[in-house]
Amino acid sequence: MSEHQLDNQDVRIFSGQSHPHFAQGIADFLGIPLEKSNFRRFSNDCTEVQLGASVRSRTVFIVQSLVKPVSENLFELLVMLDIAHSAGARSVHAIIPYYSFARSDKKDAPRISIIAKLVANLLATAGSTHVMTMTLHSPQVQGFFSVPTDVLTARTEIARYFRERDLSNSVVVSPDMGHAKPAARFAEMIKLPVIAANKERVSDTKVRISGFLGRQVRKYERALVYDDEISTGGSVAEICSVLAKNGVKEIIPICTHGVFSGNALERLGKIPQITEIVTTDTVPPQMAKDLPFRMTILPVAQLFGEAIWRNYTQQSIGGLFSYWQEPEV
Repeated sequence: MSEHQLDNQDVRIFSGQSHPHFAQGIADFLGIPLEKSNFRRFSNDCTEVQLGASVRSRTVFIVQSLVKPVSENLFELLVMLDIAHSAGARSVHAIIPYYSFARSDKKDAPRISIIAKLVANLLATAGSTHVMTMTLHSPQVQGFFSVPTDVLTARTEIARYFRERDLSNSVVVSPDMGHAKPAARFAEMIKLPVIAANKERVSDTKVRISGFLGRQVRKYERALVYDDEISTGGSVAEICSVLAKNGVKEIIPICTHGVFSGNALERLGKIPQITEIVTTDTVPPQMAKDLPFRMTILPVAQLFGEAIWRNYTQQSIGGLFSYWQEPEV
């Protein structure tokens, strides 16, 4: 029996349709079955969900990554939370590996919604008593939640992967000052210097890099570009192009959430200095073929399983937090 075995009579874990493989990984780590859920769409396009096992007086975990179609997957999650709450679950935990709405964290234009806060409120209203996610695009989004919320990090897993590599003459690059702290923590873990780019966002798909702050990049042969997510690839493509123009011969973009929407991978494939992209499986992996670089996907379901086990057994999970100063190694 695994040391992380949970009582399958007391704990139930269900998955929405966005990332069942990830939910299965968590269930396997905890030594409990992934319970079935039945999904149905009526002729008028309304969604019906039925949980396939009793949840009364039990601890319930519902896993759903908010990937495309985002709104549909969010609604499905809300319905599942409401079912568990209404059916008398003792506690209801929303496990959201990728919380895509974290990008909508402020009102930067007239007559728009701060959607990250709206969705946080909806999760609580639907019955969630606890939320667990990984690496929010904007750290302040954690404060939007009215229920206890744990934000995990994949930094330790990524650092463990790179410790096995020859990183001589390398530097960690943050795409902007807003993500300089996470990049600095990662750089410290693998004993590399760090620099930050001066980035200006022009649109959702285009940014402008006007230079680097701190150490000069020209003296390094390899750059590890550390970011929270890669979506359209606009930011990372621009910064990689600038690095290449400054003489960097090998570039490895790193992110927690590999969204890669649209032609992001093709866009990055046009930069010959990119030899590898490292990401995790919080988002279902892209199955693109004939990429000119290596795609490395690090599994993190076990990390979520560890956090769930610690939470259930009333142990601290501080070392797994995204914003903790001294992450576990």
